[in-house]
Amino acid sequence: MAKRTDGPVAALAAFIFDTDGVVTRTAVVHAGAWKDMFDAVLRARADAGGEPFIPMSDTDYLRYVDGKARFDGVAAFLASRGIGLPYGAPDDPPERETICGLGNRKNAMFLEIVLERGVEPFESTLDLVRRLRTNGIRTAVVSASENAAAILAAAGAADLFEARVDGLDARALDLPGKPDPALFLEAARRLGIAASDAAVVEDALAGVEAGRGGAFGLVVGVDRGGQADELVAHGADVVVPDLAFFDVDAEGRWSIRPVEST
Repeated sequence: MAKRTDGPVAALAAFIFDTDGVVTRTAVVHAGAWKDMFDAVLRARADAGGEPFIPMSDTDYLRYVDGKARFDGVAAFLASRGIGLPYGAPDDPPERETICGLGNRKNAMFLEIVLERGVEPFESTLDLVRRLRTNGIRTAVVSASENAAAILAAAGAADLFEARVDGLDARALDLPGKPDPALFLEAARRLGIAASDAAVVEDALAGVEAGRGGAFGLVVGVDRGGQADELVAHGADVVVPDLAFFDVDAEGRWSIRPVEST
């Protein structure tokens, strides 16, 4: 656990949660779909050019894709490999070799897995959200995905949040994706809460960076993949392995629970 040292954080009026990896156990599904899609593209290019095949790594995913809007993630990873493709259009079919086409290919793969396996929530997160609501603390959920509503409904979490800002809103309102704080700021606006009075809860580096960039009162990093130091470096005030270790009292003051109490 690590936290900011520039003074105490005041009581909070709202908590804004990321979806994948914080509310639902879909981050690993996203990561797998990204890897399968990119590895197929990279292998085809390697075979065509007679070059070695270098698959997408976990580090690649965390650095270039995790937490970002779909097409932004495609562009960032391809650029890291020196691959240039036309941007295309958001409605490009999955078989089209454009940034948008590849993004839609990944999305189709992700949805296929979700339909086959369903969606599981993190019960510790849902428990925290219920306690917040009982205490009159406002809640919102954010996702870069255009499938967020369906994912939350499948996880039984759709009714727990007063506001949702997702990829469909980003497209309609022309909001930039993380690490820009626009999605979180829009969620705070819909709740009628100043960013300084709200917390952001994220598991992605781009997400905690967005929380810090938006000057939120607290940025909570949830370390699902052994990147606690990186979460702090990108803007997390406090890092926990799971929200079972994080608590908020009726006044909106946060604390860390010891391991033995969970």
